[in-house]
Amino acid sequence: MTHSTTDILVLGSGIAGLSAALGAARDGASVTLATKATQPEGASTWWAQGGIAVARKAPRQFKEDIRTASSGTSAPEALDVLVQNADAAVRDVLIDTLGVDFDTGGDGASFHYGREAAHSEDRILHVDASTGRHIHEPFLSYLAAHDRVEIRGDTAAIDLLERDGDIHGALLKSGNAVRHHYAGATVLATGGIGALYSRSTNPGGATGDGIAMAHRAGAATADMEFVQFHPTVCVADGDPSLVSEAVRGEGAVLRDANGERFMPAVHEDAELAPRDVVARAVEQAHERTGRVVLDVSSFDFAGTFPDLAAMCAEHGVDPSTGIPVVPAEHFLCGGVDVDTHGRASLGRLYAVGECARTGVHGANRLASTSLLEGLVWGLRAGTDAAGATPTDQEVSLSTTAGSPPSDAALNASVERLQRVMDEHVGLRRTPDGLQRALDALHAVEADVDAWTDPSARRGVHELRSACTAARLIAEAAKANETSVGCHYMERSDSPPAS
Repeated sequence: MTHSTTDILVLGSGIAGLSAALGAARDGASVTLATKATQPEGASTWWAQGGIAVARKAPRQFKEDIRTASSGTSAPEALDVLVQNADAAVRDVLIDTLGVDFDTGGDGASFHYGREAAHSEDRILHVDASTGRHIHEPFLSYLAAHDRVEIRGDTAAIDLLERDGDIHGALLKSGNAVRHHYAGATVLATGGIGALYSRSTNPGGATGDGIAMAHRAGAATADMEFVQFHPTVCVADGDPSLVSEAVRGEGAVLRDANGERFMPAVHEDAELAPRDVVARAVEQAHERTGRVVLDVSSFDFAGTFPDLAAMCAEHGVDPSTGIPVVPAEHFLCGGVDVDTHGRASLGRLYAVGECARTGVHGANRLASTSLLEGLVWGLRAGTDAAGATPTDQEVSLSTTAGSPPSDAALNASVERLQRVMDEHVGLRRTPDGLQRALDALHAVEADVDAWTDPSARRGVHELRSACTAARLIAEAAKANETSVGCHYMERSDSPPAS
């Protein structure tokens, strides 16, 4: 099997991975960034709408808003790191280095700061409602031209190379070619787990790869039960399209099929309550009346959010009659357990972005803090890892000869996993339902293990990762009997998994 070597290996090309690569390259390290994506749209960052929150002149209030949204579960040290580094990191990387053209106010000179759910102040920098792509594309271009960074697209990591509690790189697969890539340090920035559910705002490749690889290598994970669902996703034609919380921040309200506004009776902040509260209320209103719409008639929707207006037109939705919305999986607050520099429990291993559990989000993430967390922790991890050098000793992996599944068998397993997660590990959970989920997931996992071999096609490896991540989520949810944030336990039984 062929091999390659670099100082730092970054797995993933969202804002967290790009920031880690930038941090390491700035400190003189050679960086290889490997990503499954073949185009910008393959990374979750590209799809981010609302923007990136900053502290401005009120860091104490920013921390309090994050802590409140988390139901008081944010880790204090991590919260301090995020807020204290927020403005400087945004200024350094996004404004001074990349020149991101954030929206300005009426005077055209100062930035326009938006507000979203659970924020007590206007503090969100944005570009219309498509901030992610305006950050992601220039960031990719900047690093592609950097003389110490090599970007390998269409390249999946399928296992970490572990020896004696340290990680020495990863097994990379591009097309049919598999190689050992050795590195002084490896940074996981592989994104979320949206593909575990039938409806998600994530790109299709969000199969929990980094979390699964880290777990198999022996790294600790934490807070895996905290899966956040976005309350307003338009599925008019079956294709999930996020409707940013900034729309509710501008004054949009939620109405059921009877035209009744229901959020004021649910929470004192109504539509601007924390995401977990709004998402459960939307789901229950759907069950009760059959339909929920976002009423945007109180302001100039097309003038304020032209990108979202275009999205509505593309999906055949007339915003003047209300945008039909449902909750969909959006963000994993847990992941690989890391410290304030992104260091995992195994040596030479870092994790940043959505695959990492920094402790900032606790049980529920505040809107528009994910890009910021990826930026801050990516820079810190890349800078911290920059001094690492590859070892000369090679690391081998034990392999088994897997039998390739048919397309029909693979698709059936994916659908079964998603059905189990939708039914039993979604917005509302029960102990019995979680046990049924675990029983079903173990059965799917057993099938996938029989198929898995380094030469197996990418879909098999992605399903293997998805099975591992799904099981970790269900196990963590079953172990936590207390409802908090995204994790909501009901005592009633659920229908059996199929």
